[in-house]
Amino acid sequence: MARSGLAAAARVARWADAALGPGGDSATTDGKATLSDATAERAAHALGLTVAQVRADWDTARLAGLIEVHGDSARPGWRLRAWDRDDSAVLRGWVALCDAWSLAHPEPEEYEHAAVAEVVTAMPQVLSFLQLSAGPVPVPQLLDLLQQRVTELRTERCEIDYAPQPEAADAEAPAADASAASDGPSGTPLQRPRPAPPEPAAADAPLAPLLDWALEALASVGALTYGDGQATLTPLGSWAVWVKLEQICVAAQSPAGNIEQGAEDMLRGCAQLRPNAARAEYRAWLAARPVGSAVTELIAAARGEDALLRGLAFEALRVVGAPAEPEVRAALDEPTLRPYALLWLAEHDGADPEDAHEVLTRQEATWLWVDTAAAVADHGEAPLLVRHLESAVQPTVPALLQEVRAVGHPRTVQVLVALAAAHPDPALAKAVRRAAFQVHTGG
Repeated sequence: MARSGLAAAARVARWADAALGPGGDSATTDGKATLSDATAERAAHALGLTVAQVRADWDTARLAGLIEVHGDSARPGWRLRAWDRDDSAVLRGWVALCDAWSLAHPEPEEYEHAAVAEVVTAMPQVLSFLQLSAGPVPVPQLLDLLQQRVTELRTERCEIDYAPQPEAADAEAPAADASAASDGPSGTPLQRPRPAPPEPAAADAPLAPLLDWALEALASVGALTYGDGQATLTPLGSWAVWVKLEQICVAAQSPAGNIEQGAEDMLRGCAQLRPNAARAEYRAWLAARPVGSAVTELIAAARGEDALLRGLAFEALRVVGAPAEPEVRAALDEPTLRPYALLWLAEHDGADPEDAHEVLTRQEATWLWVDTAAAVADHGEAPLLVRHLESAVQPTVPALLQEVRAVGHPRTVQVLVALAAAHPDPALAKAVRRAAFQVHTGG
């Protein structure tokens, strides 16, 4: 269903990828991702569509992440690259479109933005009710639920309606008249100025037309069917609501309580957890924030000086999966991150984790060995550092020391000093200390 619903958008995205690639013409002219007239006409002619159809499919492709627009240029999103081989990319694209339903079907112009925002905020509860109902629900029932939710939102903001209610005004009228009659000389009532009625607020907007707009918008993206005075979630819409509820539950079950922390503090909090518990914490942390910003935070944490956080950051990126691929691939250009990124990409492409190290060159493997040793030296115990010697690709300690000296890792001296202090063999410890001294003096 997701592939079918996004097929037209994917077709336009693929055309844009081929026709607007490096050296091609600009896609937009206003920096706001609006397709230029010339480009829209080219696409319509090439695809056998009308210009209006091209523009609609272009907008859908942008909302689904199939196209990314930066200023006056367009480029394919990671979901388009993974479209044919990764079903999760297709589903994530549709969920992104579903999340943007209010942009896919613009709201009526006659309503205040505040009223529209209230309805958009309240619709997840309406969708949850539809999902639990598992069948058609009459629109009046949905309208009652929407009104209740909007009232709750206004109560949470402590909004109080100061406009006089009709019943209260009628009840107060006689008392007001009697009071006024007694104030004037010889029984003549004084004419007191009445306060001006308040301006009609956005909160007073009728909700029925806005609910109609919201249901039509959600139907336009394939989340539900709407007609004959009732609405029903599609199987795809029901699945999307279930996924959202699951994410909320996962986020609420953060085992170590790091969900509100930044990436670096979260990773430090996971350092002492067992692998399964750490992965549960990663999932909870990821469920509580947009995947794009989460990946950016994790990559930034990996760039720091703490080698342990570098390794943990890429473990968290394994939990992210395909959406992290573009930024991980970009990290190949950074020497500090390159070995980790190569292993991540190899496993992402299906390599066995035990064999993934084969994608590393000898120099990259040595650099990674030193980086891991630095993490052990900073956070582990001496016996663990000694055992780390066994994981080196070099067959002998002298060969390892020679290549470690040549690789130029900034923590080489500290790692060798820590290894010499921890190793029980005096002769080997002496050789390691000598290597550390030579690196330190530049010899």
